[in-house]
Amino acid sequence: MTRIQRLSSAELLAAADALGDLLSDVVDGGSSLGFLAPFDPGAAAAWWRSLAPAVAHDRLAVWTALDGDRVIGTVSVAFADKPNGRHRAEINKLMVHRTARGQGLGRTLLTTAERAAAAAGVTLLILDTQTASPAESLYRAAGWKEAGVIPDFATDPAGTLHPTTLFYKRVNDDPVKPVDEASRVAVQTST
Repeated sequence: MTRIQRLSSAELLAAADALGDLLSDVVDGGSSLGFLAPFDPGAAAAWWRSLAPAVAHDRLAVWTALDGDRVIGTVSVAFADKPNGRHRAEINKLMVHRTARGQGLGRTLLTTAERAAAAAGVTLLILDTQTASPAESLYRAAGWKEAGVIPDFATDPAGTLHPTTLFYKRVNDDPVKPVDEASRVAVQTST
């Protein structure tokens, strides 16, 4: 049975090697996540370790999907730090290991991140993904709205330029209210 777990900064550091293996697998499988293939799992683990301060300061929330002790998926939410943007956050690095795809795990991770962001007072989520990628259809099916396409935005892992599609989703029907930073942190640490 798959278990979804939110990581503390210490847990992120402990899981960095397993997350590095996941990131390396997903990049080497052709997913555009900001890295080029081949992507060494050790370098990928180091990238995950570099995120621990952001997790410790509640600027980033990271979840893993575990099959036993094996990390088979992850998603992150990056919270805006500007006073005029605390109502929004960005979905980052939604990934599922190639051996675990097609079972709804991507949708489960996305829903987990959306609900946690809403519970933290976020009302607007944004993300970007390579245009025409399998991820694009996942976001559309989950109710995300296209905001536009930017041509030649990033390369795929092989180094070929591709456009990216920007998406947004409102996750709370309440009018936008200023988010109290102290309550956002309290909600995040209790999930």
